[in-house]
Amino acid sequence: MATDTPSKPEPDPDEGPRDFETPDPQDKWWHLGFGGLLAICLVTFTLWSFGWVSDGTNRVLLITAIVFGVFMAFNIGGNDVANSFGTSVGSGTLTMKQALLVAAVFEVSGAVLAGGSVTDTVRSGIVDIQVVNQSPDDLVYIMMSALLGAALWLFLATRMGWPVSTTHAIIGGIVGAAVTMGLKTGLGGLEMVQWESIGQIALSWVLSPLLGGVVAFGIFWLIKRFILSPAQDDREEGHYALQTLVPIVAAVAAIILAGMLLVKGLSNLEVAVDPVVIAFLIAMIGIAVWAAVYVFAKSLKKKKFKKAAFILFSWMQVFTASVFAFSHGANDIANAVGPFAAVLDVFRTGRVGESAAVPLPILITFGIALLAGLWYIGRRVVSTVGKRITEIHPASGFSAELGAAGVVMLASVLGLPVSSTHILIGAVLGVGLVNKAANWRLMRPIALAWVLTLPAAAAVGSVGYLVLSAVA
Repeated sequence: MATDTPSKPEPDPDEGPRDFETPDPQDKWWHLGFGGLLAICLVTFTLWSFGWVSDGTNRVLLITAIVFGVFMAFNIGGNDVANSFGTSVGSGTLTMKQALLVAAVFEVSGAVLAGGSVTDTVRSGIVDIQVVNQSPDDLVYIMMSALLGAALWLFLATRMGWPVSTTHAIIGGIVGAAVTMGLKTGLGGLEMVQWESIGQIALSWVLSPLLGGVVAFGIFWLIKRFILSPAQDDREEGHYALQTLVPIVAAVAAIILAGMLLVKGLSNLEVAVDPVVIAFLIAMIGIAVWAAVYVFAKSLKKKKFKKAAFILFSWMQVFTASVFAFSHGANDIANAVGPFAAVLDVFRTGRVGESAAVPLPILITFGIALLAGLWYIGRRVVSTVGKRITEIHPASGFSAELGAAGVVMLASVLGLPVSSTHILIGAVLGVGLVNKAANWRLMRPIALAWVLTLPAAAAVGSVGYLVLSAVA
């Protein structure tokens, strides 16, 4: 049952009411500009694709694949990227426009610089379509159906304001289409599914939010107890806590985020670096951040404590959101790029390969579609994460983002089956529990959406395969 109105441990005294779901009427030029930019990119990319593939390619099928792929990237932006920026926008640290600009810099640069130049084409981690001798056309139909199935489910979830896993969605789409192909052709079927991986995904529904919630709860409880609470009685004590403890928190955050960036964000680059060098670089980053935050905190001594705390944690939250965006761009955009690159590779070579090249135009076009999705349809997910689960302010938002980043990094190192989306939602719940203001009623449809993501995308992917294989 939903609890009472959330408390506000560190609000901005100048803050007014925030409405994330209603677009500003003055934003019409942003709407027109993004629509025009996306249309230009789509046309330009389509023309480029005509020259990239072989001469005998079915251009109608190619255009359809492009639409499905860009639509998937659009919905990743509306759900996954909106989820990532929900705490920053919800806390008042960033406006939607500012979040869009941060995403434009870090999501796209993460995709382009660290997104990887090749991608697997025949494995999803849960279904192995190599167990049957599928034709190149079958692979095209499977991947196109998977993109459509995942994108339609993400679109529905986004419209409802449910943050869900895009990875689970694309896996579900591939499973549904691949199993349908096997059953239809008599070449295979359920044996293609790695059922132990289904169990791991089910485990992630519980493990991910639990880990995120526990870690974020601990971080925010410590911040509230030792940094925010002293200021209620003594202004000097509050500013002393800001100058001594916040730089330490910032340094620890920098170390965690640098580790996440190296472990997850840059994992696709496959660059061999001495672990000693990595440790040295991370340590230097931590020291530099400590010094910078210490100097910054001292410069805020003349301000009221609440205002100074708001400013400090706002900047720290922007930093965590930026690293999250870069890591997300480097990894999760592959949920759209991977299947589409497999389709494009078949159109180019006429055969099924174990991996496919990912040309730069794909990353740029899909990155822009990602941003357009955040702008056009991401507001409801932002509202869910940033306001409806619990009231978010800079210190609690920073705690949620840092807790999620730490769990993502630890899970990547240990190989735990977790979802970054589920981790962040758990982290938001964790900080809500510190304030005794978590909206448990809202978690019922969200949890149901998590469970339905894979089978719903699989069902649409299955139907999509039957239609494409019949008419193409």
